[in-house]
Amino acid sequence: MDIERAKEILQSPERIEVKYRGEPVWIEMVDETAEKVRVHSETNPQEVKIIPVYDLDDR
Repeated sequence: MDIERAKEILQSPERIEVKYRGEPVWIEMVDETAEKVRVHSETNPQEVKIIPVYDLDDR
């Protein structure tokens, strides 16, 4: 995924399925400068990660 798509998903009023390594996640923040996103796991909301945006998949 690229930065622009991650921002679209973050701002969307609709729920868009996003996965990180096959696991469903929710985007909390997009850092354009670092090209990273902060996500939390949908199966374990306490699990928060900062990962490269390119590791996300919305297909």
